[in-house]
Amino acid sequence: MEGLASFRPVPSFTSRPRSSILGKALNPRRGNSLSLPSSSSSNVRAQQMESKDDEPEPNEGNTPRNILEEIIWHKDTQVAQLKERQPLYSLKKALDNAPPVRDFIGALRAANSRTGLPGLIAEVKKASPSRGVLRENFDPVEIAQAYEKGGAACLSVLADEKFFQGSYDNMMAIRDAGVKCPLLCKEFIIEAWQIYYARSKGADAILLIAAVLPDLDIKYMTKICKMLGMATLVEVHDEREMDRVLGIEEVEFIGINNRNLETFEVDISNTKKLLEGKRGEEIRKRDIVVVGESGLFTPDDIAYVQEAGVKAVLVGESIVKQSDPEKGVAGLFGKDISLKSV
Repeated sequence: MEGLASFRPVPSFTSRPRSSILGKALNPRRGNSLSLPSSSSSNVRAQQMESKDDEPEPNEGNTPRNILEEIIWHKDTQVAQLKERQPLYSLKKALDNAPPVRDFIGALRAANSRTGLPGLIAEVKKASPSRGVLRENFDPVEIAQAYEKGGAACLSVLADEKFFQGSYDNMMAIRDAGVKCPLLCKEFIIEAWQIYYARSKGADAILLIAAVLPDLDIKYMTKICKMLGMATLVEVHDEREMDRVLGIEEVEFIGINNRNLETFEVDISNTKKLLEGKRGEEIRKRDIVVVGESGLFTPDDIAYVQEAGVKAVLVGESIVKQSDPEKGVAGLFGKDISLKSV
């Protein structure tokens, strides 16, 4: 933990307006300024001011305009309550008893090398805001074990309770059951505190969503994860977010979400679009691992995003809904990708 001394103080999201880089005030109770903390460098503040004209107007009302805003407003309140119960200093102490970190990106690279196909991050997911309950007889450990037997390289475990019916208890149960796949904590991260909390519950990687976080916070949180030995999957949806994220030198793991988090509409051609031209060249030059996310249901879908340039895929709905998730993995790829197939 001594490494933290060399970093700037953790950005205090609860002491400034909650605003996304898209220009939305994510918590109207705290105003709708787009400014970064006063501790931010002047050039970063200037960069944000220069881009302000291209951003939509902040939400000045008390009603969220879309699902993403609703989730983030709720998360802002929830995290503040959790921090009161377990302050950061207490979380840091809890890390001494956390299980060791496993190499998330390494597992995906190994799977890609072994099968010649994108490494699979299989999602343990009971429900979603757009689809409702995906699996009634939901046993997270049983599902995780089935994914692992089917050849998943890693697992994504939903932690959000209100909108996805997930929990940190599910992640801990999967880890305690002896599942060897590294675990991604699928949560809406808005504060560094959540990273420590996820690590204390056994997470090997976390998700950062570019539509929610300013560049400065993505950079800082990525440094915290690296210090803790965790992987940071930075998720983008459009060209602007991809360009922002590629401008952060610490980023080495990018997820392209084919789902628009504001409307929840899906288009898998989004992956190809964001990996074309100079963006794709830079990603290959920096050896960034790219994950295709959302809308992947068939072997043809997998082949499409692989041809576009992804080294891994994150899939939930199409396999968690199968009566036998292990066979669902084989069906997704059109072949057996388990270790026993080698």
